[in-house]
Amino acid sequence: MDADLHQDEVLIQASGLHKSFKTGHAVDDVNLQVKAGEIYGLVGADGAGKTTTLRLLVGALKMDSGQASICGYDLYKQTEQARSTIGYLSQRFSLYEDLTVLENIRFFTEVRGLKLNQWYPRCIEVLEFVGLAGFKDRRAGQLSGGMRQKLGLATALAAYPRVLLLDEPTTGVDPVTRQDFWQLIIKLVSTPHNGDGVCVLISTPYMDEAARCSRVGFMRKGRLIQQGTPGQLRALLDERILELRGSPLPLLKQIASRDPRVADVRLFGDRLHIRLKERQAAAVIDSLKQSIPVGGGTFTAARSIPPVLEDVFIALLEQED
Repeated sequence: MDADLHQDEVLIQASGLHKSFKTGHAVDDVNLQVKAGEIYGLVGADGAGKTTTLRLLVGALKMDSGQASICGYDLYKQTEQARSTIGYLSQRFSLYEDLTVLENIRFFTEVRGLKLNQWYPRCIEVLEFVGLAGFKDRRAGQLSGGMRQKLGLATALAAYPRVLLLDEPTTGVDPVTRQDFWQLIIKLVSTPHNGDGVCVLISTPYMDEAARCSRVGFMRKGRLIQQGTPGQLRALLDERILELRGSPLPLLKQIASRDPRVADVRLFGDRLHIRLKERQAAAVIDSLKQSIPVGGGTFTAARSIPPVLEDVFIALLEQED
């Protein structure tokens, strides 16, 4: 199949996903579509529904209602075919600590049906891919946190998945390991196996990781409240973010917060981050130049700056409330 065609191939299709527990709706009418070559990030606070959504898509939980297909296979009518295309790394991935790195991967490849003449070459291939080939004989219990996560990714990749579901895979690891992990994910979707496109659905609480994704879905209370590319999401707040410098900052925050055109003021290091209700940057800056000295503060500078995803997420949460 032509490579361009693969980029339009929908590998994850979900509509109207619902899942409730005794505490309420965990997933509430979630609709998702992820194509080959995409990294889709589910972003939200703890309890937003990210993990439950992934568990529904891997078939670990049964949805109350809705439909889902993986690589064209209906998740509940063709469960085994759908699961055969998925690589899944859970939030609490458990290793067999008394087994070596290679033995751990061998276990997962054999569970997925790879035969003797297949599992060893594949194990070495994925270990080289994640940078653990030199540690194949080390017991898993002796690995660092970052190496454990890379081994988890290796096991998820063992059976040539086209859909990779990753549940907060970088939580608790150091910044260098996070960077390495993301380089692996980007490489994975950009170099398909045997020409077959791959997609990644990853949950993360980190906005800097969300910015690396092809598309992002913000979740809250089980619902997807907004989806789009990082650029599309940031465009929602174009010309509505100001950076204010001066002193003393607590006083400046009070003065800026009193302006009816200001939606939110937050401290960012040695300056203030101001979000406006509308695109009125020039008018608000002129007003602050006058109101701050009158109020007893010192105005140093103010300028309009590009929004970041955290700005967008906070604004959407307030809008929901």
